Amino acid sequence: MPTALEHPDVQRVLEAAARKGVTLEVIVFADSTHTATDAARALDAQLAQIVKSLVFVTAREDGELEPIVCLVSGADRVDLERLAAVIGRRDVRRATAREADELTGFSIGGIPPFGHVQRARVIMDPELGRFETVWAAAGLPTAVFPIAPGNLRMLADATVAPIAEVPVEQAS
Repeated sequence: MPTALEHPDVQRVLEAAARKGVTLEVIVFADSTHTATDAARALDAQLAQIVKSLVFVTAREDGELEPIVCLVSGADRVDLERLAAVIGRRDVRRATAREADELTGFSIGGIPPFGHVQRARVIMDPELGRFETVWAAAGLPTAVFPIAPGNLRMLADATVAPIAEVPVEQAS
């Protein structure tokens, strides 16, 4: 029985990083780190240091779905209007679990910021840049890796833009 580090999904993430000259240190937990809260607790990290890789979709000209992977702090949610403005499309919505799996090759809870089965546009919220190290999923709900936000941006080929919801107290 292969270990979690030998799992094809984790290997795909490690190989994607290696192609860009980065060696990742993947940490595997006995229990799921499926949610940002679970991951923060397991890592003894701040919730805001956990990278949520959320999959959204918009329709291409040919009617096929185009994946957009949003990287946001574990403490934040994606603002659909801000995301629509950043990508220049109004018809954006959250992907279903099945769509996310088919478009990235990973199950929700383990979706990494890169290494997807097809090219996806990746948008990274600048809030992640506040930290020296953030933690992202490594292909499984039990596997994560630490990374500097600048390296994360480079590996994911991400566009940095504000896509997180503005807290109500800041919006007024």
